Amino acid sequence: MRSFASDNYAGVHPQVLEAIAAANVDHAKAYGDDDWTARADVAFREHFGADARAFPVFNGTGANVVGLQVMLRPWEAVICASSAHINVDEGGAPEHQLGTKLIDVATPDGKLTPDLVRSVHFGVGVVHHAQPRVISITQTTEMGTAYSPDEIGALAELAHSLDMYLHLDGARISNAAATLGVPLRAFTTDVGVDMVSYGGTKNGALAAEAVVCLRPELAEVLGFARKQSMQLASKMRFFSAQFVALLEGDLWLRNASHANAMAHRLLDGVSDAAGVEIGLPVQANGLFPVIPRAAIEPLQEVTPFYVWDEASNQVRWMCSWDTTENDIDTFVAAVRTQLA
Repeated sequence: MRSFASDNYAGVHPQVLEAIAAANVDHAKAYGDDDWTARADVAFREHFGADARAFPVFNGTGANVVGLQVMLRPWEAVICASSAHINVDEGGAPEHQLGTKLIDVATPDGKLTPDLVRSVHFGVGVVHHAQPRVISITQTTEMGTAYSPDEIGALAELAHSLDMYLHLDGARISNAAATLGVPLRAFTTDVGVDMVSYGGTKNGALAAEAVVCLRPELAEVLGFARKQSMQLASKMRFFSAQFVALLEGDLWLRNASHANAMAHRLLDGVSDAAGVEIGLPVQANGLFPVIPRAAIEPLQEVTPFYVWDEASNQVRWMCSWDTTENDIDTFVAAVRTQLA
């Protein structure tokens, strides 16, 4: 089965599998005291700066919860976009696990702005209100859009002026770097982001996510938060080996660039098809077109994909590191035939 439903549907990149197999020799210290985790930590520092500390975890929800945990107390709140993964697709995990409130803001493109944050930043010092402490953004967003470094820098500046932190959910952080043409640190460390959830799974890994802490004082307690949140792997070397495979060379960038390129090939193929409204800009590896309702189910029989907004017939077509040109061309032909 080939799919445009999610980049989570894709398999594991062969080089990542080879790295896991290569780590499967002899015994190694558990819980991260192994050579592979040390190498991964060095690789993360090369991409995010000398003060960065990486803490591998099991999944993206775990990365978000653990990262947010060390920045929040139970009576505090996170400001995020209404479409944010932490608000929509994590089963209420941040609220349930941390006891904090999410203050979600409607956005047309999945992106927060300083003005949008200011519109919900009130009640500071008032015991009747959850106290805003963290701004959380997603890069790239759940709508496929990308923040520029300047946009993130403006949010970081605002956050710090308001005595808040800036958290970046980077489930598709590699796709963002590829589309922006900049290093990972250019829109994280260099512009004032405090905490990053680094996504490896959508980029060709098996189950490799990490909390990348960019504030040394928070890193001191992050290990305890990871353990308490049940996100500390005993055989850590098999998680860390995947980051070594992705980050020591340019595999992370090649995978993301390919996924992005396939999305643009799909865009080129369907943008002038009758009945297709692209709407949001295609800035990474996903398209969010509006298509006729009658075409949705027949096209889902060709390949699985999600309906993003049933009211408007907006769908999501997501490309992956292993999407082929033939996958794109076959689907484009199906779309054109169905809409003809």
